[in-house]
Amino acid sequence: MLPSFRLRSLRSRLLLWLVALYVVAIAATVWFSYGAYGRLVNSFMDDQMRLVAESRATHHRAPPLQPVTSDDVLRRGTFVVQVWSGDGRTLLGTSWPDLAIPLQSDAGFSDLRTGPRNEDAWRVFTAEPGALADMPRVQVVQNDGFRRNRIVRRALLESLPIFLMLPVTLLLLLFIVAAASRSLRVVARDVAAQQVGDTAEVATARVPEEIAPLVGAFNSVLGRLRSALSTQRRFMQDAAHELRTPMAAIRLQIENLRGHVPAGDAAERFAQLEGGVERAQHLIEQLLRLSRQEGPPPVARGPVDVAALLRDSVGQLMVLADQRNIDVGFEGRVAPLVSAPPSELRSVFDNLIDNAVRYAPEGGVVDVRLHMIDGHPVVDVLDDGPGIPPEQLDRVFDRFFRITGAPAGGSGLGLAIARTAALRNGLRIVLANRADGPGLLARVYLPASS
Repeated sequence: MLPSFRLRSLRSRLLLWLVALYVVAIAATVWFSYGAYGRLVNSFMDDQMRLVAESRATHHRAPPLQPVTSDDVLRRGTFVVQVWSGDGRTLLGTSWPDLAIPLQSDAGFSDLRTGPRNEDAWRVFTAEPGALADMPRVQVVQNDGFRRNRIVRRALLESLPIFLMLPVTLLLLLFIVAAASRSLRVVARDVAAQQVGDTAEVATARVPEEIAPLVGAFNSVLGRLRSALSTQRRFMQDAAHELRTPMAAIRLQIENLRGHVPAGDAAERFAQLEGGVERAQHLIEQLLRLSRQEGPPPVARGPVDVAALLRDSVGQLMVLADQRNIDVGFEGRVAPLVSAPPSELRSVFDNLIDNAVRYAPEGGVVDVRLHMIDGHPVVDVLDDGPGIPPEQLDRVFDRFFRITGAPAGGSGLGLAIARTAALRNGLRIVLANRADGPGLLARVYLPASS
């Protein structure tokens, strides 16, 4: 089966229909002109043939016949005059002896052919017999192919203005469609610029009436989506805030009980309880951060020194690194500036460095490097942990997803928060297992304008 052909462009459809309309108009013009001019030419030529025949038949002393050539007859439509005897058996004279057409038995007009070609078609007028039997008979012949060619040329000439107007009309249509589609491109740009957290709707002031219902429906759907997400975000924030107070109280009580727990099995169970509370507090903080990210994006307050921000991130995570005896190092070869909210950048780098510290083995190494690759600044966070199985690399950015064998304490939200903040500010995160040994490489590509 042949694949269905479907034009997706409105401009292409208009052009196709216009060309088809012009073809139909040209064909109709040619057909009408051929019929109208054909009747006019045939009527005029027939009258001329009748006048020539009757003029010669009624004059006893008619001038001698002027000889004509084949070019005169076939190309110029010159009449061939034949003079026959009264009984019609003898050709007394002819202006073109090469034409072998006998005297027709019936007076008047007739059509006949002497061969299969277009030039072999003839229009014949035979004059009425004279009053006396010995009066000569006159017959006038004209090539019918000459008539047809002249009619066709005239019909094509009548349709020539439409042919000439076709390219001009197509160019004018392209200009009109481009001007009309400019408003569509403005609407498309406004729709593409819409964010879930934006409160402004797509303006319909300059929208064509034909697509105004579509824009209105889009605004309605976007409003319902924003309302649903706002409700979800408020629930997450309220739940996280409500949980922070009792979790802080539990943590305080655990701190008070730490010195009163006897050694042995009770101390081991107390450590498990303390670890669970710590994970719950970490999850609550991650949920709060995630709910803030799903709201309206913060306004950037100017360029941020990425090197200074990375030093602060490393410094704040040194407590966790010291607890696990992790050697965290920072190397900054360049000092790019990024126009983005500092809190958003901290969400990216804090989560990546936090993940590296948590997944690195006891006594491991985490390196944070700020350098250039192919003329663009990048931030690399390297650890010597187990890495990520290749089949799970595409899923680690999903919320609440944790790789197989992940250590306790994580929430499965860190990479999701980091990617969301990165995408909102023109950054790109790429994860890959290290080629020089065990561990993971998290590379952040900073904006090209940094």
